[in-house]
Amino acid sequence: MSNLADRFAELPDLLAGHLLLSVSALVIGIAVSVPLGIAATRRPRLRGAALAVAGLIQTVPSMALLALMVPLLGGMIGFFPAFIALTLYSMLPVLGGTVTGILEIDPAMTEAARGVGMTDRQSLLLVELPLAAPVIIAGIRTATVWVVGMATLSTPVGAPSLGNYIFLGLQTRNWLAVVFGCFFAAALAVVLDRMILLIERAARRRSSRLTWTAAVGLIAIIAGGLLPAAVRWAPDAGAGTVPELRADHESAPSERPLTGRELVIGSKGFTEQYILAELLGLELEAAGAVVGKRPNMGSTILFDALRSNAVQVSVDYSGTIWAAIMNRPRPIGRAEMLVEVTRWLAKEHGVVAVGPLGFENAYALAMRRDDAAELGIGSIADLSAMAARLTIAGDPEFFGRLEWTRVRELYGLDRARTLGMDSTFMYGAVRDGAVDVITAYSTDGRIDAYDLEVLRDPEQAFPPYDALLLLSAEAARDPELRAALQPLVNAISNRLMRSANRDVDVDGISVEVAAKGLRGRIASSRR
Repeated sequence: MSNLADRFAELPDLLAGHLLLSVSALVIGIAVSVPLGIAATRRPRLRGAALAVAGLIQTVPSMALLALMVPLLGGMIGFFPAFIALTLYSMLPVLGGTVTGILEIDPAMTEAARGVGMTDRQSLLLVELPLAAPVIIAGIRTATVWVVGMATLSTPVGAPSLGNYIFLGLQTRNWLAVVFGCFFAAALAVVLDRMILLIERAARRRSSRLTWTAAVGLIAIIAGGLLPAAVRWAPDAGAGTVPELRADHESAPSERPLTGRELVIGSKGFTEQYILAELLGLELEAAGAVVGKRPNMGSTILFDALRSNAVQVSVDYSGTIWAAIMNRPRPIGRAEMLVEVTRWLAKEHGVVAVGPLGFENAYALAMRRDDAAELGIGSIADLSAMAARLTIAGDPEFFGRLEWTRVRELYGLDRARTLGMDSTFMYGAVRDGAVDVITAYSTDGRIDAYDLEVLRDPEQAFPPYDALLLLSAEAARDPELRAALQPLVNAISNRLMRSANRDVDVDGISVEVAAKGLRGRIASSRR
């Protein structure tokens, strides 16, 4: 029941974020598309170009469109890139509905308007738009359903939405959270669609009374969704003005050097990152900070957010920075890599590596232990002889990284079939024999739980992946912040991290409880 209570406690902020994002994008999309559609009915060349561009935008996968907004907007994350992407996505049905609705009007009606002396403007406002309104509103209904659904994908670019439930639930196998996010996103789309349908019917019946009833109902629903979070976010609500921030009051004021400091922790979209973000939050709250979270970001998006100070604190891995951010093709020794990565971050971007957390979460290839024993496979090199028959599953990001290129070339795995898959399902797939090999994470608790064999890497194709505690350039100027996080440096062993990951992924413990347990074990190890 506590899991359900936690989900309901998060609902006001996430629903408000989802609603604000969706409605803002729809309002601007309509404001641009309807005038553009009217102009397009008067200029055939403009019509063809506008519909072609809007159609082209629709061919871009929604997740890709959202992700592309981040580099196009100079590394900006959060509301704005998601808003731009959703606005673009909303335009085709509204634009198409406007053009179709006006062009399909019986020419006799427009001729009659001109015959009684109406100007083109009067004909548009008094004849064409009222007649086209049902078709235009039908396009708005379609755009509404599309945008509300697509808004669930805004979580990876740092915009809070009902998608937070879905991404968190998938990664931590919390199916209640997945169902929760899907249900409320679908319910929101249906409710908004029904209210707009009433406006469409009112337009068909020319009923101003029904139009006002539907409009008031729509406004009430939007206001009702935004109001609880608006009250919580208000300056006098006692929690500051930044959404999703909370403060811990367990320490005495004299022991809280960061009192009132607002900090945002960024994290990627897998269990270990959720746990570490929660752990960092506990440490910072104990020092008096007001902490917010930006979860589920990809490696490059998270780095861009840290570099631009959109997030102030994060954990990343030396090998990821080396290969995916610095674009270095060949790995080097662990100690040398730590020095090089730390120096490069500070020199190029002002990002400060406070230090390693003490564990390494490396990529590794793994397969079922009984299959490895039967086939006599102990290292990645042993896979080359059967590469043409292999299916290797991994997170989609991995197969686009330099590490996979190096592994494939060094071990002759070019003919192996690769399958991008969320890590939530990847481990179960290899356990159940659906795939032969996976790109496992070395601190994942499911390696032991599912009796998997981690294959040796004799060519050292994979770089070291020491977990590094990172601060943005602006945050690093605060010595008290660095001091508050310093106790975590070299405090987490591989065993401790693997145990915390297993708590969530195998035993079904919540991320919050796992993080508190990890913090307690760290404290015990210091005594």
